Parts: sequence; C-alpha cells; structure tokens
Amino acid sequence: MTAPVFLVESLAGVAPGAAVVLDGPEGRHAVSVRRLQPGEDIVLTDGGGRGASGTVVSTEGKDRLTVEVRECPEEPQPTPRITVVQALPKGDRGELAVETMTETGVDAVVPWSAARCITQWKGERGAKSLAKWRATAREAGKQSRRLRFPEVAEPATTKQVAALLADADFAAVLHEEGAMPLATAELPTEGSIVLVVGPEGGVSPQELDLFAEAGARPYRLGRSVLRTSTAGTAATALLLGRTGRWS
Repeated sequence: MTAPVFLVESLAGVAPGAAVVLDGPEGRHAVSVRRLQPGEDIVLTDGGGRGASGTVVSTEGKDRLTVEVRECPEEPQPTPRITVVQALPKGDRGELAVETMTETGVDAVVPWSAARCITQWKGERGAKSLAKWRATAREAGKQSRRLRFPEVAEPATTKQVAALLADADFAAVLHEEGAMPLATAELPTEGSIVLVVGPEGGVSPQELDLFAEAGARPYRLGRSVLRTSTAGTAATALLLGRTGRWS
C-alpha cells in the first residue's frame, strides 16, 4: 500500500533530512487512529501541491509524531484545469459528489444555487454546508493520496457561473438532451475546462440560454441519465482520460 497522507499548515523550508513534527488533530489521527509506529512511511502535504515523504522516527503521547523527511515531491498545477460547477443536491449528496470528484481528480468545485435547486444555502446553514464540502474535499484528497487538493469556491449565482464559463477555454453544460457527446468534443490541451452539472430538476431554459451566450453548449455523457451527484465524477473521469492527464 502507498503511504498515508496527512495535512500540515506549511512545508516552507522543509528539505530532505529535516525532522518535521505532526501534531494537533492530524497528529492524533496518525498516532491514535492509524496507529503509525517508528519505521513506517508517511507523506505530509500542504494541500497546495507540496509534499514531504519520509519515515516516522518517534511518537509521543496520543497526538504527536516526528517524521524524518526523505524527499520533497511536488504535484504541479495540472493542465488543462478542470472545474465542475455543481448545483446543490438534496441531503448529503453534495458531499458525495465532492468526495468522488476529488478522488477522481477534479481541480475545483463551484457550488451553484440553480433555479431548480430544492436545497438553497442561506445564512448559517449555508456556511455550515460550505464548510462540510471543503472538509470533504480535504479528507478525500488525503484518502486519494493527492498533494494538491481541489478548491471549493464560494457559492456562485447563475450570473457568476456565466462569467466563469465565458472565461474558460472549453465550457459545457451536461444535459441529457444535448446534441453532442462530450466523448467527441474538441478539447484544449491547456488552459481551463468548466463543466456545469444541473440540479435534480434540470437546468432551466433561461439558464441554458444565458450559458449559451457565455459560450457553453449542452453536451450529453451517454445514453443513461446520471444523478446530479454522479454526473460530475463521470464527466471528470472522461475528460482526464481524453486530455491525457490519466496517461
């Protein structure tokens, strides 16, 4: 198995041969939950692409261990960058979408309050929901052994989504009635790709028109209709394969 990944606030100045202390909640998880022992391999990351892989040399109490760094890998900024605009699903399906998209390799997720969303983020509830999405991305990033975790942006309005689509090198709205398959779309080799995943009730005609003005055409994934919580993951996997990022 590959070495487990733990998040640290910063790896600035860390070089091979250095000793790094992991404590706090991450240290507690490593010592008390994973029960890592001296001699075992471990990877630390700042979540922004920098890593430090090494060996546990000592543990102390229930929440502290020291790592001797062997090497400092870096995960470069990927290209083309893939962003999924995710309409707010019902219940905990939003966290499921963020989790699986993160494990697959998405680079950014933008929560979107679409017109037909049953769930709406407002006030304290909205802040808590956003925090859950971001925590899910962090945990899924560690679980999938990523050094660069996806950004979960602030919730976007439909006009803000349109502006994001207008700036993309390739923009698409996943739609079951799309005339063109995403599998054959002409994709850029660099820059940014932005996909829109609608809510359970679908993207409204007004939203489709606004997004079309911004340059985003409707594309279909396949013959089956996917739920909003799985469509972004399937589309991300397709694009990662087609752009060579999975090669």
